[in-house]
Amino acid sequence: MANEKQWRVDVHNHFYPREYFEALDSPAAGGESVSFPGVRDWTVQRTLDDMDRSGVATSILSLSPPGCSLGDAGQNRRLARICNEHGVQLAREYPGRFGLFGALPMPDVNGSLTEIAYVLDVLKADGIQLMSSYGNRWPGDPAFEPVFDELNRRKALVFIHPLAPACCGNLIPWVPTALLEYPQDTNRCIMSLMFSGTLSRFPDIRYIFCHAGGAMPMLAGRVMHSGSNRKYLPLIPKGIDYELKKLHYDIALAAFKPSLSALFAMAPVSQVLLGSDFPFGSVGTSVSG
Repeated sequence: MANEKQWRVDVHNHFYPREYFEALDSPAAGGESVSFPGVRDWTVQRTLDDMDRSGVATSILSLSPPGCSLGDAGQNRRLARICNEHGVQLAREYPGRFGLFGALPMPDVNGSLTEIAYVLDVLKADGIQLMSSYGNRWPGDPAFEPVFDELNRRKALVFIHPLAPACCGNLIPWVPTALLEYPQDTNRCIMSLMFSGTLSRFPDIRYIFCHAGGAMPMLAGRVMHSGSNRKYLPLIPKGIDYELKKLHYDIALAAFKPSLSALFAMAPVSQVLLGSDFPFGSVGTSVSG
């Protein structure tokens, strides 16, 4: 159990069931996440040690990219179920130390609706994890509307993790896609939700976006004041500024002065959350930043 000196909550912490490692070894995964230092030797104890060093009582677990979109529909559904049950089991084995954002087999809408019910009604997880895109489709795609309708009905907490979409991976072979494309895909994701009207139509979903919202704090003024947004404004009746301020943002791998200065200029402190991105980052880096 966490002691009285541990009081922080880390909303961005990754875990690796054995079956997920096996899926990440498949050609569809690309192998980048698996090859990152610290991933292959991930253990629960290493996670707990990193938490304890920085006073973290509870970490909310989620999958690192690419999530459960690696095989056919049946394989993806089975993988999501295995990972979600594993995450909840960790929470039971270490009371108070872990929560879970349950994975979905997106872009499989019917499978995702089934898994939302299982994750929230049976497993009693803290929320749902989505990825910022699926191939070359972003969450604001009309095909995904049933998923957002259900998440809104449940007033769900939704954690959205970035990745490199099919369009843009390995554009510069010597620059890791995680450095360049992950933050950019967060921008694409937020804009797809906003300019499709998804944020406005489903106002009861609570969102967490990673890494200080990518470049959205830098782009917010351009988005609000550019004439190119005018035809979409009826889909955003409360305004762009309102929608951006309503979202939550973690500071994983973004707890640096330029990033935080831009983020706090856009969003109130109530919307900013602690995240580590462990094992890709550490809680200590975020706390000290």
